[in-house]
Amino acid sequence: MSHFTSVKTKIKNQICLVRALKDLGYEVVEAEQGQTVQVRGYQGQKADGVMTIKASKTYDIGVKLAADGTYEFFADWWGVETTRGVAEEDFIKQVTRRYSYHMVKQEIEKKGWTLEEEKQGEEIHLHVRTWS
Repeated sequence: MSHFTSVKTKIKNQICLVRALKDLGYEVVEAEQGQTVQVRGYQGQKADGVMTIKASKTYDIGVKLAADGTYEFFADWWGVETTRGVAEEDFIKQVTRRYSYHMVKQEIEKKGWTLEEEKQGEEIHLHVRTWS
């Protein structure tokens, strides 16, 4: 029998997390403040989270806020892999990479720097300029 299992992350910024997930083509449902959303698993099992990531017609990936302020992903990873074709480890790598990209871009904007050039491939290169 499948079940929900959690994966700890160092992700703390919900805005950048949502941007990363949308970049990767996931539909995201965020809970209203103080509310939860349901996450679907094996044979109709449900769990509550602060965010639901629609992985397929029958399986979701849930997001919950841990006591240390980081977000954790939880899912029936077997179901996600068999219906979406993405394994837990691959999902975490993809999300972490896009999340890091959005965090860097947010910091660039915060510091008032200008993004001059962006190249994406195996690695992501951002060239910025600042005026003193």
